[in-house]
Amino acid sequence: MANVLTDLASDIYVAADNVGREAVGFIPSVTINRGTEGAAVGQTIRSHFTREVSAGDLTPAMTIPEGTDQTVDNKTMTLTKQRGVAIPWTGEDVRFVDGGSGYTTVYGDQIAQAMRTITNEIEVDLATEAYTNASRAFGTAGTTPFGSNFNDIAEVRQIIFDNGQPVSDGRLSLIVNSLAGTNLRQLSQLQGVNTSGNDSLLRQGTLLDLQGFMLKESAQVQAHTKGTATGLLAAALEPVGEASLALDTGDGGTLLSGDVVTFTGDTNKYVVNTGFTAASGTAVIGTPGMREALADTTAMTIGANYTANVALHQSAMELAVRAPSKPFGGDAAVDVMVVQDPHSGITFEISVYKGFNKAMIYVAAVWGFKAWKPDSIGLLLG
Repeated sequence: MANVLTDLASDIYVAADNVGREAVGFIPSVTINRGTEGAAVGQTIRSHFTREVSAGDLTPAMTIPEGTDQTVDNKTMTLTKQRGVAIPWTGEDVRFVDGGSGYTTVYGDQIAQAMRTITNEIEVDLATEAYTNASRAFGTAGTTPFGSNFNDIAEVRQIIFDNGQPVSDGRLSLIVNSLAGTNLRQLSQLQGVNTSGNDSLLRQGTLLDLQGFMLKESAQVQAHTKGTATGLLAAALEPVGEASLALDTGDGGTLLSGDVVTFTGDTNKYVVNTGFTAASGTAVIGTPGMREALADTTAMTIGANYTANVALHQSAMELAVRAPSKPFGGDAAVDVMVVQDPHSGITFEISVYKGFNKAMIYVAAVWGFKAWKPDSIGLLLG
């Protein structure tokens, strides 16, 4: 029976709007690479990047000077996950639910719940990728920001600005958890129409853009548990801009991606992108690296556990989403439809399979993700 899903599409969209959903903030804040073609886990997607260039003197002459060759780099991202939710139905199941809520109501809710599950998994992937690949951090670990004002937003904006990244093109987002969102909603200067400019927050609870950031909440903002390493010292002189730091004399504990570290005499809070599990090794912090020169034997301290609220520019991260790859000639599905989740904007493939006195609806997506630019990511600790 072909075209099974065509008549059911409206029910799917209605259910997607009615089923309870967690807030998503990371998905709409990153670059989304969509496509209708099927893709497989392990498939590579490339993006290009240009390097910084040096300027030269302009010297008048009767011959046109040779240009300086430039290298255009490409970085790759791999589709790493292929996930789906199977929803089986028998004839008896349909007859049973038709005596209550009705089949169209129940199966629509099931599809919406499947979208919810996969969307939350994608949101967690992006939240984790973002905070473990940030450049620097601001705030007090263990203390929810915005307790009395929203000055912290200007501070995290400065991180991205000082890194030389765009802050005024309308593509900055600050993704916070519900605790930080609640603190913002309680600030009198944002509730007052005369100070905020409108009554959106007061009447609807809508977070307003502040300091150039689109403010968003996510139910998947991650809590980071710090590594256990102690006693680590710089093993060599490291210049300003260095991101790979040689460390030694540690106790063999863990230095983890996402750890926020400081060095004696330097007030910057650096984010470890790549750590190690040994008494010595090379740690990689987020670019643009050290803001101050690091002297040999300078002590490093790992900060406390924290909640990773994230500020980022849209170009900092990319999410690639595809439908699963089908074999030549297709598989046993009698109908296939690509549906965009109105809540998250993610596209899913919904397939219907017919068996012996049984049918199955399958909701699936393939995705990969990558933080391209730590320079464009900063943390607001909570």
